[in-house]
Amino acid sequence: MSANPTLGSSSMVMSGSAERIVFVHDRPGDEAWFTGGTIARLRGDDAGVVVLFGARAPGDTGDSTSGASSDVRAALSALGVSGWRVLPPSTDPAAAVRAVLDEVRATAIVIGARSELLQAAAVDAAHASRVPVFVSRGVTEAIGQRIVAIDVSDHIEQKLAALSAYPDRWTVDGRVVTAVRPGDPAGSVTGTETYLRATPPPAAPAGRAAASAVQAPQPGADPEGAAKQPSPADPTDPADPTDPADPAPAGAFATGALRAVASLFALAAGVVFGVLGTVAHQATLVLGPVTLPVGLILATLAASALLVGLRLVLDDRVVVLACTIGLVGSIFLLSLKSTGGSVLVPAGLAGTLWTVLPTLVASLVLAWPRLPQRRGRSGQGA
Repeated sequence: MSANPTLGSSSMVMSGSAERIVFVHDRPGDEAWFTGGTIARLRGDDAGVVVLFGARAPGDTGDSTSGASSDVRAALSALGVSGWRVLPPSTDPAAAVRAVLDEVRATAIVIGARSELLQAAAVDAAHASRVPVFVSRGVTEAIGQRIVAIDVSDHIEQKLAALSAYPDRWTVDGRVVTAVRPGDPAGSVTGTETYLRATPPPAAPAGRAAASAVQAPQPGADPEGAAKQPSPADPTDPADPTDPADPAPAGAFATGALRAVASLFALAAGVVFGVLGTVAHQATLVLGPVTLPVGLILATLAASALLVGLRLVLDDRVVVLACTIGLVGSIFLLSLKSTGGSVLVPAGLAGTLWTVLPTLVASLVLAWPRLPQRRGRSGQGA
């Protein structure tokens, strides 16, 4: 996270001056508790912020500043916000949210609403408008999920002032906020607000989208002609996604076949490295009174480089396991006494290390956890 984290189109960390963020909350007051610090920080960075409420506060007579109660005006003024909306009653929530997103040309939407209906409407509207979605969640609400933390320690006083503007909901004593009515959130105000990045839905395949467009009846078209189009649930329709004869996606098959081929090559590479290492591990280099086990060192380094390289490049434990089987298996077979009595891995320190070290390295490589991919600088903040 950068030193100046704000909301952005690709992450929560971008320059705020060009951002236009819509915050969606159930009712006035929620914006101060759930996202007050983030709103104040964005406004401090000259970002455009619009707060959208799902319901009016008691005393409100309109959907903007002219009809808002004094509590709402005072709270939003403390956060530096001058524009907000209220969802019109008896309208489609998703359509209303999308209208606001299009009106302000939003670059991101932050959902602080706890209402499942309003959450779903906001997410649908954001996806329809191709706007990234961030959902306000506490750390305890997002256990096991990757969260985006925003440092709002410089804006705690603004958040507390906004909370104090709602005396019918909270009482503020220092940084401790106490709920007046049961059910309202309460606790100590901290210098961090956390969010989850919502995953956008996968794009529909172009072929399916074209088939759907052909099947949709056009305005003014012959109703009887439209009725002759295949039904979406018609099992004879080749574009029907529920057709049981629809083949499996080619991508999954290609991935499985590629993994199998890579595993075979890794197995063969493991056998080759095991054989060559077994033959060469007894080689030594004498430098005066010192005897260096160069064969053992080179063989161990080569086997380690093979295993680690496969794990780093392919990041697939199955391929590394196949290589390990070939490597360790060939060492084991060559260490057995042949029918003629010859031994390629004689008893001694070098032979013992050659049988143990590759196995130890393979175990470490296989057990090493999968590291998260690092985002490029284009997705990070300034």
